[in-house]
Amino acid sequence: MAKLISVNVGKPVETTYKGKPISTAIYKQPVRESVYVSHVQVEGDGQADLVHHGGSEKAICVYPIEHYEYWEKNLGRELEVGAFGENFTVSGLDEKEARIGDIYQIGGIKVQVSLPRQPCFKLAKKFEVENMHLFVMENGYSGYYLRVLEEGHVTVQDDIILEHRPDHDVTVALINRVTYKDRTDREGLEKALLAKELNESWYDKLSKQLSALN
Repeated sequence: MAKLISVNVGKPVETTYKGKPISTAIYKQPVRESVYVSHVQVEGDGQADLVHHGGSEKAICVYPIEHYEYWEKNLGRELEVGAFGENFTVSGLDEKEARIGDIYQIGGIKVQVSLPRQPCFKLAKKFEVENMHLFVMENGYSGYYLRVLEEGHVTVQDDIILEHRPDHDVTVALINRVTYKDRTDREGLEKALLAKELNESWYDKLSKQLSALN
C-alpha cells in the first residue's frame, strides 16, 4: 500500500541565482504534527511564483521516495526528505503507477492526480547543479501534482488509498514522455489525450502538439 512518508512545507525566501535575485519556496522542512490541507495548499506552505506554482491544480506537489536513491548516487550526497521542494514525499506511488485522474484518500483529504511537475531552474539553484531541471525532464523523475477534492487534515504515515481509477491508463510517466522525449509519437499523444482529467493548459498543449503532426 502506498504511504505518506513526509509532509513538507516552506515559505518563500530571497536568494540569488546566476547573480540575479530570485524568490523561491523550494526549501521545505518536514512537519510531524497533523496539518490542514485546503483546496489551494498545505497549511504552513507558500509559493513565490503564483503563475507557475500553487493554486487549485497544483495544491500539493508529490515526489516519490524511491527516486532518492538514484539522486543520492548520482549527486554523491545524502538527501533529506523534501529535497525536491515537494509537499508530500510518498512511497509506492511513482510516475509509472500514478494515473492522471486517480482519486486517493489520504487521511482526511481526498485528492486527484492533475499533472506532472514541470521542473524549473530553481532545482538547479537548490542542488547547485547546472541544468538539474533538464536532467529531471530527461529521466522522468519529475513528481506530480494533486488537486484537492475534499479538504481536511493529514498526518505523516497516513495510508494512500485508491478510491477511483479512470478507465484510461494514462500515467504521469506517459505525459512526461510525450511532452519531453517522444514529441512526435502520434499514438502516444492520442493516448495521452484520453486523460480528460489532465490539467487544462497541459491538455491544450498536447492537443496542439498532436495537431502539428498532421
